[in-house]
Amino acid sequence: MKTRIVLTLTLAAALAGCSAAPHRDPALSPNPEVITRDEIQASRGYTVYDVIEKVHANFLSYRGRTSIRDTVTSMPMVFMDDQVYGPVGVLRNIQASQIEQIRLYRAWEAVLKYGTGLPGGAIALYSRLDR
Repeated sequence: MKTRIVLTLTLAAALAGCSAAPHRDPALSPNPEVITRDEIQASRGYTVYDVIEKVHANFLSYRGRTSIRDTVTSMPMVFMDDQVYGPVGVLRNIQASQIEQIRLYRAWEAVLKYGTGLPGGAIALYSRLDR
């Protein structure tokens, strides 16, 4: 009887530790591809780069080579209000207080929205209208 209880508890603990995805509080970040105005303010970051590092650092990750022949970088390109703004480094020059929303577009989404040549996807910034 003791063996059965121990075996059952061990199996239950093992299954609980093997969850498919880490627990994410939906109230904190309902959409993992978007950083909202409230999250920007709560992060207390001075630049957009600071905010992204604190809230969704995965936006800044290197996506790896996408082709054997093509050596183009796989870092996301930055867009401000749907216009090309520059490489990821420009995020250090934009004050977070000027931004309403930050959104990550994966490569396939970026191609649909902005066109080809974005193997690392895109980080879209949307300006605050009430500055």
